[in-house]
Amino acid sequence: MITGTKYLFAVIGLAILCAFTTKQTSNIKKAEWLIGTWENKTQRGSIFETWYKINDNEFSGMSYIIQEKDTVIFENIRLIQEEGGLFYIPIVKNQNDGLPVRFASKTISETQLVFENQQHDFPQIISYTRITADSLMAEISGIKNGEERKQTFPMKRVK
Repeated sequence: MITGTKYLFAVIGLAILCAFTTKQTSNIKKAEWLIGTWENKTQRGSIFETWYKINDNEFSGMSYIIQEKDTVIFENIRLIQEEGGLFYIPIVKNQNDGLPVRFASKTISETQLVFENQQHDFPQIISYTRITADSLMAEISGIKNGEERKQTFPMKRVK
């Protein structure tokens, strides 16, 4: 009887682990609409953001501009699924001593991704909202110098 009980607990434990792992992986799967190259046209030129799928638990992104024939990268991003959730981890050129900053997911759906880090100076919130298959709105927001701030970046898919 004890052997059967241990077996039953092992099966239940395995089922719970599989369900947890599937749920964790499905969070990053909901973000697959982000994969590709997006463009935000500004008066000073175009800003691009490109996302690649590294594996089932990680996407890699970068924000850059093209000046003449040079690509100038100003932000590298990791979107990573870990046991504790989905994390947006940017490294921004000339900010935070070149160190990564972790933003934890607050909303994950097929149309919206919202990440938050209340300890960060600015932004505290980073979000992406899918408008159509070929357009999205990226947004950074939070408190800067005691005032609420928000910047929006409408983007169109180019690849």
